[in-house]
Amino acid sequence: MIEQFRDRVRMAAAGGGKLRIRGGGTKDWHGQSFEGEILDTRGHAGIVDYEPTELVITARCGTPLSEIEAVLAERNQMLAFEPPHFGIDATFGGVIAAGLSGPRRANSGAVRDFVLGAKLMDGKGEVLTFGGQVMKNVAGYDVSRLLAGSLGTLGLLLEVSVKVLPRPFAETTLRFAMSEIDAIRKLNEWGGQPLPLSGSCWVDGVLALRLSGAQAAVDAAVKSLGGEPLPDADGFWLGVREQRHAFFAGEAPLWRLSLPSVAAPLAFGSGQLIEWGGAQRWLRADAARAGEIRRAVAAAGGHATLFRGGDKAVGVFQPPAPPVARIHERLKAAFDPAHIFNPGRMY
Repeated sequence: MIEQFRDRVRMAAAGGGKLRIRGGGTKDWHGQSFEGEILDTRGHAGIVDYEPTELVITARCGTPLSEIEAVLAERNQMLAFEPPHFGIDATFGGVIAAGLSGPRRANSGAVRDFVLGAKLMDGKGEVLTFGGQVMKNVAGYDVSRLLAGSLGTLGLLLEVSVKVLPRPFAETTLRFAMSEIDAIRKLNEWGGQPLPLSGSCWVDGVLALRLSGAQAAVDAAVKSLGGEPLPDADGFWLGVREQRHAFFAGEAPLWRLSLPSVAAPLAFGSGQLIEWGGAQRWLRADAARAGEIRRAVAAAGGHATLFRGGDKAVGVFQPPAPPVARIHERLKAAFDPAHIFNPGRMY
């Protein structure tokens, strides 16, 4: 399979072609544009190595995400960043390239925090190896982490090693009726306390707080916090992770607002869903309001992404600062000099 990939890459580079890297296609809508001939990664699949005692799994890019999660579950382990699937065909490479994390992200870490090493095919058809399979190999910044969230613009991910974690012994979700401003205040207050938090979600006047860890720690937190148990908590968090919750229904454009967790509520005249202790907020609003939304979010110290739907002409991602843009341009030139991989996907 590697040779087939290399042939496609070198033909595209020599002939001025473009390649659209695609696994299961469950996140095709994510990003600015998706051009070129499809380079299907699903034939390059399989778990290369899994060491439960070392808390590390290595798998090829086309491996189904469901397969990896099933293997980990057999050993009572998990991908702690809780990646969204957005469809049954999600692949491991797509998870890393998209860089999206689920409800546990604020308390456990993002995708990039768990990437230990990666193999990448660059725009010349050469296979490059970064990082390794143990945590000490990434004591500092490494290219393998840079690949998380790069949307395939730097090259073709062939293989990735990630750190995994044990599943918690106990887990429960509490619900509290409170306003948006009170929810933000309480989330930041609780975030500074030694509580076993693993997820939070405020929507429609109700705050859901997930607690995970040792049974004694969870029981003590429940006693301290009060609240009421949330029925079908697993179904609720799955709905939030996969955006099946009623808030995400409908055709209105969906904005993802990344903000300091202490930022005051932003009034846009429509409801919001708040995650990650206040740091991630979802908004339904017309793309025509992009300027207004981005100015307000930037003034609060964050940035706004047109996550799904709407007219992408307004820009899916908020333009980066000039120094950051120049760094991205230099990286693109180094890894993909002919600009054949996912052109225009990010900016």
